[in-house]
Amino acid sequence: MADPRRQTLPGGDTAVVTEEKVRTKRPDKYAVVLLNDDYTPMEFVVWLLQNVFYLNRDDATRIMLEVHTKGRGICGVYTFDAARTKLERVIALARQHEHPLQAVLEVEEGDGEP
Repeated sequence: MADPRRQTLPGGDTAVVTEEKVRTKRPDKYAVVLLNDDYTPMEFVVWLLQNVFYLNRDDATRIMLEVHTKGRGICGVYTFDAARTKLERVIALARQHEHPLQAVLEVEEGDGEP
């Protein structure tokens, strides 16, 4: 039986064809992080977490308290486009309600597994 990896080239020479295995890396994920300030009301932050990130009141309150006591809190982890959309929504709502609330994206590297 002939080796399926061996091919005959013009002129009678033979060559072995190898397959290269490509491992894809999972895309990076991005955490949306709220930053503490001394002016934005806590109730607004809870409302924002419920309406932008669809958290229940208990989880929203827990994250709000983390932002208040530690200076920052992760609202969720998403693909880049989803995280950027959530970030833009947070900033737009804060401005609309005249609050100085800030948020940033932080990359969380993909794990390399397919």
